Amino acid sequence: MLVGNRMTKHPVTIGPDELLSSAKTKMEAGRFRRLPVMSEGALVGLITERDLRGHTGHLNQVKVNGAMTEKIITIGPGATVEEAAQILLKRQIGGLPVVEKGALIGVITANDVMKAFLDVMGASAEGSTRIDFILEGEERGLTEASRIVNREGAEILGVGTYREKLGDNPVCYLRLLSGNAEKIAKALRSGGFDVLGVHKIGGQTQG
Repeated sequence: MLVGNRMTKHPVTIGPDELLSSAKTKMEAGRFRRLPVMSEGALVGLITERDLRGHTGHLNQVKVNGAMTEKIITIGPGATVEEAAQILLKRQIGGLPVVEKGALIGVITANDVMKAFLDVMGASAEGSTRIDFILEGEERGLTEASRIVNREGAEILGVGTYREKLGDNPVCYLRLLSGNAEKIAKALRSGGFDVLGVHKIGGQTQG
């Protein structure tokens, strides 16, 4: 996953000589938390909701260049979403301007990154279900688990393993778009799998 495929293109910007009240209006209209500050086609800063809160009561008197952050962290469109996530987490910030050859081409936010990861896991699909179970050798591996799921008429959106293990055995998940999850979990248990839980998006978790 690349930043260029997940960023918001053509972001709303603001000039350094505009008032903070204008920045507030733009943020509220677009439901943004930050605005890139542009001057003569160049990115010169970033203004955030936090910056505005620091000048509450004076938004009509203070210009953007009097409150913006000038030393900003940017990222390129060819960087991975994982790289963006690491920067956001390490720097404790909510978004990154995306710059290519010195030009602002987009913005990627923590929400964009989270949605990207959910899409990869298949968790963004409405009504999907995740079944967690333990892998124990070839007889109780992913191939056999997938065969059981297909036999039950379900559609698999995603499959993977967690970094954590239970004892010496890896914990796996299957993300299902359709099918009776409880029936599938029962079929997996009948096939000798140790099913840890059934997790429904927007619903309750069952062991």
